[in-house]
Amino acid sequence: MLQTLVQSLTLENFLQLPETEPGSEFIDGQIIQKPMPQGKHSAIQMELGTAINAVVRSPKIARAFPELRCTFSGKSIIPDLAVFAWDRIPREENGSVANAFAIAPDWVIEILSPDQTQTKTIKKILSCLKNGTQMAWLIDPEEQVIFVYVADQEVTFYDEPESILPVPTFAQDLQLTVQQLFAWLSD
Repeated sequence: MLQTLVQSLTLENFLQLPETEPGSEFIDGQIIQKPMPQGKHSAIQMELGTAINAVVRSPKIARAFPELRCTFSGKSIIPDLAVFAWDRIPREENGSVANAFAIAPDWVIEILSPDQTQTKTIKKILSCLKNGTQMAWLIDPEEQVIFVYVADQEVTFYDEPESILPVPTFAQDLQLTVQQLFAWLSD
């Protein structure tokens, strides 16, 4: 019975299920529970989201959202950080941020946790890029490397401490080096 339910689960059915902790994603017809974030993951996620918002939120250029469910193209994912250009943020009639985001983020940031596979995370990033995401970062805290994905371009990686990380055009005022990002693990 349970196997039949899982095999016939649709995105619409998935979205009606109660939320889990940590969150579950719906990818390729399967429910995949995200691993519980650990120390390094949480430190980078919090500091990076704050750094991005310090540059783009006040001038209403964009906004970074942690652990935001994004549902598009038959998938429902929860990136570690989803950054949306200001004019693409779904809003209620009164102008407040909507609860449901039925579009791919402009910039997706994923931070690997020890129990997470790179393969599943990369597949999720590639799906975002196919659906309008401008750029994606995959941060590996253990190896202290950031992989940068841009649609129709070769993947690049950054592991030299003084390297300035590329960002989407709308966030060009964010100047962040590899060293600064990983320093958040020891601050």
